[in-house]
Amino acid sequence: MKPLENLKKYHIILCSKSPRRRELLAGLGIDFEVKTLSGIDESYPCDLNSDMIAQYISQKKAEAYKSLIVDNEMVITSDTIVLLDGKVYGKPADEADACRMLGELSGRTHKVITGVCISTRERSSAFHVVTEVEFAPLSSDEIEYYVSHYKPLDKAGAYGIQEWIGSVAVRRISGSFYNVMGLPVQRLYAELKSF
Repeated sequence: MKPLENLKKYHIILCSKSPRRRELLAGLGIDFEVKTLSGIDESYPCDLNSDMIAQYISQKKAEAYKSLIVDNEMVITSDTIVLLDGKVYGKPADEADACRMLGELSGRTHKVITGVCISTRERSSAFHVVTEVEFAPLSSDEIEYYVSHYKPLDKAGAYGIQEWIGSVAVRRISGSFYNVMGLPVQRLYAELKSF
């Protein structure tokens, strides 16, 4: 029997603008459609445990789609943050902000946390995965080169591990590589298998 055959009854919808998430979900060999809503509130309570922020936002995104889900649909929402010393790094506002973020991550170990929510009309399941990433020290020239050539403005923490910076800056990784790309596919696979 083909893996994830239990999902055959569902029309799966990935609610994400991220091309990386689309690529990673496609790697599981399931059929899905991409839909996005604009203007979803991604705020979170200021007293929320930092490790729970991405999961909270993924659940908030799922809530925004809830009224649109029909009987046979399954919606997958997610959110990724970078965390360094309790400070949350989302997507940079511009290139200067991206350079600032990377300068702060340079030579340090940070966490990448992705929250995922799987929803149907009947039920919802949410989780988050944490990966630690250690960066080698980066010069301002290296940071400026990366930001100007790769334009990482759509990425939490202003970097994509699969790009040039991943090759030159990532000294050590503890946890899921794909989580750092934006979707912890091994954990998602396990969750979908038991859904």
